[in-house]
Amino acid sequence: MNAPSSPRRFVWSIVAAQVLVQIGAFTLPALLPAYIDRWHLTKTEAGSLVGIFFAAYVAAVPILVALTDRVPTRNVYVVGAGLTALSHLGFAFVADGYWWGLILRAAAGIGWAGAYMPGLKAIADTLEGNAQSRAVSAHAAGVGVAGAASYAVAGLIAEMFGPQAAFLFGGIAALIAIFIALLAMPGKAPAHSKAAGPRALLDFRPVFRNRAAMAWIAGYTFHAWEMAGLRAWGVTFLTLTIAQAGAPPWFPSPTMLFTIAGFAGIAVSILGNKLSQRLGRIRIVTLAMTISAALAFCTGWTVGWSSIAAAALVIVWLAFIFLDSSALTAGTVQAADPALRGATMGLHSMCGYAGAFLGPLGVGYALDLAGTNLILGWGLGFGQLAVVSIVGLVVVRRLG
Repeated sequence: MNAPSSPRRFVWSIVAAQVLVQIGAFTLPALLPAYIDRWHLTKTEAGSLVGIFFAAYVAAVPILVALTDRVPTRNVYVVGAGLTALSHLGFAFVADGYWWGLILRAAAGIGWAGAYMPGLKAIADTLEGNAQSRAVSAHAAGVGVAGAASYAVAGLIAEMFGPQAAFLFGGIAALIAIFIALLAMPGKAPAHSKAAGPRALLDFRPVFRNRAAMAWIAGYTFHAWEMAGLRAWGVTFLTLTIAQAGAPPWFPSPTMLFTIAGFAGIAVSILGNKLSQRLGRIRIVTLAMTISAALAFCTGWTVGWSSIAAAALVIVWLAFIFLDSSALTAGTVQAADPALRGATMGLHSMCGYAGAFLGPLGVGYALDLAGTNLILGWGLGFGQLAVVSIVGLVVVRRLG
């Protein structure tokens, strides 16, 4: 490993770059109600605009992350952050309908494939032991902070200056992340890259044989499926409920409510990582998936009934989804063969984001299927995420 002269400064530089890349990631879900009206989208089309991000990520991540076993991680990261900036700037100045939105969201997905796991791998390749575990948790927390804040930031900027300004902010932030990466990340390929020998770049067979790693990868797949469904549609759900049921004057906006939910999730994620070290990861995963499934089943049926109850359910639900987030990712990192860490983490992300593609799409399809029956639509839309969580728990326990 090529240890930096100041590990603490190195870790926080990487975390800062990830925050800047991620700060615009949920601008579209935060502003989705407005874009549904402006672009006359069906709910399935709206779900696909959010979901295509994850589908593009799945297509790109096995190449980009496995490539970090061969070339400097910094090179891959700069390309990823650059595509993220391009996507946000395109939404700010070019996008005027569904197809432009689809193309630019796909570019953002490829960009995140080049930034998220490569940024995490830059830490994993440089540190080891407890320092590595703490840095992985800090990385996850930084991404979580930015993801949570992106809803409130997008809502505030859009309210003051318009939605294009919100995307412009995200594009500028991603450009700053490129500058940080060029200064902080090592410019050399990892020392163990030669150990991979002639292994094909996309050969995941050794990873599939790692049963411990595959258990955590399976868990992450269903975890991301559920989380993406709620993140994509949470603001729209709260917006509709507040419009129908009303809310007291002091009640936060839907975007601020979802930011509050995200910050609650971050705190729970950190707690979950600590509890998993004491009690065992499988116990924490079982607890998180069971309770989140129950909340997913209940939440959708409250649409239009009570804004306070709906907001409380969303906040608690997202918190329990986050409970096993760090545990699942740290489990994959620590179970991976160091010489195959890039490929292992690439498969981890590819499977997880394949599930994340289905989450927004499934909720949108359920809403269209129910037509004007909003209670049935949201009940089915969020309810199918409960089934996803239970199936995920069964698969994890069988593999584990």
